[in-house]
Amino acid sequence: MNIESIVNTILGVVWSPYLVVLCLLAGLYFSVRTRFIQLRALPDMLRLMFRHERSESGVSPFQALSLSLSSRVGVGNIAGVAMAIAFGGPGAIFWMWIVAFLGASSAFIESTLAQIYKDRDAKGQYRGGPAYYIEKGLGQRWYAVLFALVTVLAGAMLAGTQSNAITSAVNEAWNVPVMTTTAVLLVVLGAILIGGVRRIARVAEWVVPLMAVAYLLVAALVMVLNAEKVPEVIMLVLRSAFGVDAAFGAMIGTAIQWGVRRGVLSNEAGMGSGAHPAAAAEVSHPVKQGLVQSFSVYIDTMVVCSATAFLILSTGLYNVYDPAVNGIPDEARLLLGNLPGVEAGPRFVQHAVESALPGFGRSFVALAILPFAFTTILALYYMAETNISYLCRDRPAPWVMGGFQLLFLAATGYSAVNSATIAWSLGDIGVGLMSWLNIIAILLLQKPALAALRDYEQHRQAGKDPLFNPKLLGVRNTSVWEG
Repeated sequence: MNIESIVNTILGVVWSPYLVVLCLLAGLYFSVRTRFIQLRALPDMLRLMFRHERSESGVSPFQALSLSLSSRVGVGNIAGVAMAIAFGGPGAIFWMWIVAFLGASSAFIESTLAQIYKDRDAKGQYRGGPAYYIEKGLGQRWYAVLFALVTVLAGAMLAGTQSNAITSAVNEAWNVPVMTTTAVLLVVLGAILIGGVRRIARVAEWVVPLMAVAYLLVAALVMVLNAEKVPEVIMLVLRSAFGVDAAFGAMIGTAIQWGVRRGVLSNEAGMGSGAHPAAAAEVSHPVKQGLVQSFSVYIDTMVVCSATAFLILSTGLYNVYDPAVNGIPDEARLLLGNLPGVEAGPRFVQHAVESALPGFGRSFVALAILPFAFTTILALYYMAETNISYLCRDRPAPWVMGGFQLLFLAATGYSAVNSATIAWSLGDIGVGLMSWLNIIAILLLQKPALAALRDYEQHRQAGKDPLFNPKLLGVRNTSVWEG
């Protein structure tokens, strides 16, 4: 049994239909309990996003949002969407939308909890996330340690999917050797990691908005050039999502599974990763950052992922594989395809944009993937670093962090030069394990977040700027807020 077979066996267990159902039902449950906060609070989300509260301990809400979007808006928005279409059919995009809409409420709950139970590290900077609220809110140190260990491993595995996409896209666009790209990537990455969370946040604050706007402008241009096909694409997605389309009629179960899997990998709602940068923000009330983080899910999936989907589907340059057939080459499994020999991932998107903008498409997608993936690697490192800090009681020895930085760079480099299939499978395992642990935790620990939401809304109705006082709500173990 080779490594790929072992990885795929583990992946099948972690991403069973039970996890798909858990993600969807948890999002629906939190939507109902918050009275669909992801719709009701849209004006507040936009207003709070650009508040400039910050301190020596915390970054601004926008910096925290940018750091979160660095993690959410990554290769999953390009290669992940292409893979969802390849293995789940066009209907997978609809289920990505559904998991994003419902997941925005899960993102609100986990980010609000991260703010409530955040702590300060030895440097006085805010730290927080699922491990912190599991221990402080649930009182289960063993569960928190398990989540932290899984997250450290998942951060390294997910970084591999990003580095692999960078080397693949650069090689496709400019024929640069994979080893050369990997070496440059690791040198630049190492220089930024040494600067810590503030340097990472500053990079994300500038790079994320610029890269997202540039990508969306080109996507809009391609859609304008293919404007007559946009209604047809929307109908194709809807028909395929419910098994009505003749070509994809038998793929409804696969469409749901791949849509949810890639949706969670892309927007990370419920996975717990967005809770880490949420805790780093300086705000006067936890719900403020919960709302900002909830909006980031929309930016990721409803905007950026949708742009990629329309890029691919409107040009028709993609393959779809039969989910019922395994153990034979992909070309023999094709249900529909006109990109023979092209591996599912960034290359789908490069061919699509190239067909609409000859001589520009491959290079543009490679240029888009570079900052998308690079900032995601930075955010994943921050997530893993936060959990190492937690495991060391917020006072990690310098050799611990230095050793982890070397291991993180080694894992990033290993996946960059190896099979994309293994890199993505390892990333999916990390996402799945984090999702299992975090969703169960926030279902058990929802009451403080819901109490904070009621408190926030009462302040707003009274015309006051909400200020959080956990003692009035009966919430304990909130050392930062009590201070």
